[in-house]
Amino acid sequence: MKKIFVIGAGVCGMSSAVQLAEYFQNKNVQVIVIAEKMTPFTLSDLVAGLWSPYLMGNTDPDKIIQWSKGSHKFFHELWINGLAGDSGVTMTPVLGLSTEESRCNPSWRDIPFGFRELTPAEVEKYSKEHGRNYLSGYQFVSFCCQPKKMLPYLTKRFLKAGGKFEQRKIINLEDVTGADLIINCTGLGGKFLGDDLLHPIRGQVTRVKAPWMYSVIIDNSDDGNYIIPNDDSVILGGTHQVDDYNLNVSIPDHDFINAGCQRMVKSLVNAEKVINGVGLRPGRNSVRLETEHRGNGKTTIIHNVGHGGSGVTLSWGCGTEVLERAIDAMNTSAKL
Repeated sequence: MKKIFVIGAGVCGMSSAVQLAEYFQNKNVQVIVIAEKMTPFTLSDLVAGLWSPYLMGNTDPDKIIQWSKGSHKFFHELWINGLAGDSGVTMTPVLGLSTEESRCNPSWRDIPFGFRELTPAEVEKYSKEHGRNYLSGYQFVSFCCQPKKMLPYLTKRFLKAGGKFEQRKIINLEDVTGADLIINCTGLGGKFLGDDLLHPIRGQVTRVKAPWMYSVIIDNSDDGNYIIPNDDSVILGGTHQVDDYNLNVSIPDHDFINAGCQRMVKSLVNAEKVINGVGLRPGRNSVRLETEHRGNGKTTIIHNVGHGGSGVTLSWGCGTEVLERAIDAMNTSAKL
């Protein structure tokens, strides 16, 4: 039996693993996920899970559209097929604002439902409400896909398709023995496996109880905040500090987050704090989704790393391309 090893059990790793396992089921191929940390202890478990492309460096806009559209379609299918509760998918309105005029027309605007630019009068209204000099803004309806629910859902699908898990740390991809194909979904861990372009983008958030909040508000300015409701709490953010490995909660960052979010929505002053959280996003100059051959072609690796702040947004769409590349790699090896 041939073996495909997926390294990493975050939302990108599991999205790839599920599609691989379901495709290769009954084809004499075993898909195995290897990870040091699994849900609920992955970075993915910490995030709000809003579908909205964010912090992807200089990734090709056409690829951003392809991958994020694939994930949006997947979340929509879960939502309309009665699986939203199990998978942690909710539909939510999004309001995006910016102190720059150039940020009201993203390349992915045709993917979400009901995207439109705000009128000058609306921008002026929010500027007065938030105490900011906004120059542009937009609205659309999006999905929140909460990994703390999505990861257990994907795990069940993976096991049902015959997938297996191995919990251990990988030091070198070439030490993964017995693999016909390796899928590298190690996130920031890929930096320590030879990808020097990966770097941390530190994110700190505060979770609060604010059940009256139903819509997302994002200040897309460089020094902006965001408010993202989940089903049991509301995430207030945030920071995007490049090359910062600090996992401790910063009091200045906490104060910046609370002051900025309370300026946008004054009722948050009354919100009960649940917890502060810090995570390191896997930043890169661009998302790396490519096939590499090592050892004179004896080892084939498909890299799927560097998603920045868009791990959830790109997860299923990138997993689909991983599957396409895996099919090609397995067919090629069968001919050798």
